[in-house]
Amino acid sequence: MFEDWEALGSLLPRLDAVAGSLNVPVDVFAVDDGSPRECPNDLGRALRALTSVRVVRLRRNVGHQRAIAIGLALLAERAEHSTVAVMDADGEDRAEDLPLLLERLLRDRSVEVVFAERLRRTESVVFRALYQAYRAIHLALTGVRVRVGNFSVLSARAVAALVAMPELWNHYAAAVFRSRLPYASVPTARGERLHGQSKMSFVSLVAHGLSAMSVFGETVGVRLLVTSLVLTVASAIAFGLSLAAGPSGPPGAAQWSVVFLVLSAQALVASAFFAFAILASRSGTGFLPIRDHRFFVLGERVLRDTA
Repeated sequence: MFEDWEALGSLLPRLDAVAGSLNVPVDVFAVDDGSPRECPNDLGRALRALTSVRVVRLRRNVGHQRAIAIGLALLAERAEHSTVAVMDADGEDRAEDLPLLLERLLRDRSVEVVFAERLRRTESVVFRALYQAYRAIHLALTGVRVRVGNFSVLSARAVAALVAMPELWNHYAAAVFRSRLPYASVPTARGERLHGQSKMSFVSLVAHGLSAMSVFGETVGVRLLVTSLVLTVASAIAFGLSLAAGPSGPPGAAQWSVVFLVLSAQALVASAFFAFAILASRSGTGFLPIRDHRFFVLGERVLRDTA
């Protein structure tokens, strides 16, 4: 969460009600992504079922995907929980859907992660149109369909695997897909913000989408390389046919075929450099959440602890 203390204050009673129905210990671990205001003192009051509520404050704002990575790394380091739920603090991830996700994870032992799959979106027509275009581009470049967000539950084994992946630092859901951990999804409705407005700008949304695709950099590089190679060969064939046809061919065919040949050849060279750069980067480990997360943690505040 970032500067959403009012929303978190409204979400905690809902989580408390859910915890009372589960009959298992439930801890809340909130990651404060460098909010200008510090956590209010009264957020943990009037709670009955939650075992504990803790707020980890980060030194600076790193973005919600990296905040998730740091939170998971802290939990993996402590190794105290058999199941972890990831959700936003603004209320759009509904607390009442948690039992559905948890039940699926516990019932189906063949999966390690269960995502909430949105049945409908409440954004504007323009946003939905852009989102559908993004989904099409993402599928074309990565071969992976975009159907889920952050809201999910995962086993301790999945947490331990993800925090050893540099890709988690870029995008949580994409890292799950890349990890090859078995996952499933449960249809849910999107909730409404409990307080205030979203602080994510258009630039942040675009960067978020690009971060998801960057996790599949190798696949994107190879697909671009193959596509540009096919276009180059097709342009060369078209140019040869236009030369063979001579004056009897369509007007301007030779000129246009030359233009397409030059453009596709340039795309081939660029995609080849991109693909080799991505493949060469595999020799480095990059940012490892389990190793490097502690550099960003400023401190931890306990709001409630019944242990």
